[in-house]
Amino acid sequence: MANILVVDDEMGIRELLSEILSDEGHAIQLAENAQQAREARAQGAPDLVLLDIWMPDTDGVTLLKEWQRDGLLTMPVIMMSGHATIDTAVEATRIGALNFLEKPIALQKLLKAVQAGLTRAQESVRAPALAPRPAAATQPEEAPAVPGFAVQNPVAGITVRGGATVAGADNHMFNLSFDLPLREARDAFERMYFEHHLGREGGSMTRVAEKTGLERTHLYRKLKQLGVEPGKLAKKNA
Repeated sequence: MANILVVDDEMGIRELLSEILSDEGHAIQLAENAQQAREARAQGAPDLVLLDIWMPDTDGVTLLKEWQRDGLLTMPVIMMSGHATIDTAVEATRIGALNFLEKPIALQKLLKAVQAGLTRAQESVRAPALAPRPAAATQPEEAPAVPGFAVQNPVAGITVRGGATVAGADNHMFNLSFDLPLREARDAFERMYFEHHLGREGGSMTRVAEKTGLERTHLYRKLKQLGVEPGKLAKKNA
């Protein structure tokens, strides 16, 4: 599952792309103009952007130039247009766009371009550096492995440079390495966050949904994305 930002001034295009990509399991954020796209990017880099060229306030190529100039072009961007010339497509690619799709966009071309973009993004991500676990440290019990976290003995009071210590269920302490890319650090924290609440609520999806403020459908999708299995957690804490 990836976080994809769709920027297009046509509501029908936004809704269509959102429906298609949501069915593929992705989380979709929509923007109808460049200003909304700027605000979305300011909240954090998505995994991929589908960016329309012709928009009323600021065109997609100008927005692409802004991101490139300000060091914000850190994610793959696929340009879209039904009226762009070859020169425009070449310019967008020169600036840093990964691909160009001509409207109306064929389903297979869309999915192929999105997959290629996400693959490119994954290849550019550095391998996570986990905080080292001292050999002498002992654990009261085996805790589930969480990518991006190193479990430490709460009694020993181990400290790790370049990270943050987080207390989980049953007073287990986890160190989150700040050397992780933002997306992996976020996913690692969210895994522990949901495992903590599932453990406290005995695996009850209803109570966890209330605690976390998420709809049950969204919660199910989020847990599936993170690889968290409520059933196993419920049995462990039974």
